[in-house]
Amino acid sequence: MNSVANGKIFKKTPFRKIYIQAAAGDAGGAIGAAFYVWNQELKKPRVFKMDHAYWGPEFSDNEISSELGVRSSELKKENCEIQKIENQDELCARTAQAISEGKVVGWFQGRMEWGPRALGNRSILCDPRRADMKDILNSKIKRRESFRPFAPSILREKTVEWFETDDDVPFMLQVYQIREEKRKEIPAVTHVNGSGRLQTVTKEQNPIYYQLISAFEKLTGVPVLLNTSFNENEPVVCKPAEAMNCFLRTKMDALVLGHFFIQRY
Repeated sequence: MNSVANGKIFKKTPFRKIYIQAAAGDAGGAIGAAFYVWNQELKKPRVFKMDHAYWGPEFSDNEISSELGVRSSELKKENCEIQKIENQDELCARTAQAISEGKVVGWFQGRMEWGPRALGNRSILCDPRRADMKDILNSKIKRRESFRPFAPSILREKTVEWFETDDDVPFMLQVYQIREEKRKEIPAVTHVNGSGRLQTVTKEQNPIYYQLISAFEKLTGVPVLLNTSFNENEPVVCKPAEAMNCFLRTKMDALVLGHFFIQRY
């Protein structure tokens, strides 16, 4: 889980293919034990490659709609407007627009990530271009120490344009240097030493998150979003009810629950 050390493997050793699985702490022992039995005891072939971390529970629009019904009076008190946007292109465009306007957006999609990192399914997303976004995010939700950085999610094919190291980092477990000329463009995700704990995103791994970052790039020219975990000093939210609790308890501007776009006015 030491992403700084992991990044140095690429820089200071001959190795160019580095794989660290998403739950690379104690929780990873479960999959390690299962693979040991599969490969060593049962003599089965090594055919599985874990190239994404989306193994947790997911929830239908019907389940989300039921939770919104339960919370209708609370949402009304918060001056929230709820809109169901069936078209994924429109949903991503609307969300990208809100992020580009400086809004803090809760993003709840598909199956929850396995491991400690929010990887675009249980995330809070913001505009990385704003130098004040760290302070805004900390004042509204995270209350994180000022020296702790937030992470950039970037389209995989654009990594070499923005980072000094061109590598696959699907689980946000490596820190690499942002190109010096790009640091001023994404100050909210650039650490004091010019580095970033990046997550590379592909269409194959997470189609809707990839589409959202692409929509943001179309608006701004920047293929990067600030991505932090969907929580407030608590475990990352898993269920729609937990996402609603966090949204209502904090000053988050908008919440995208499946196809439902919820915004405070």
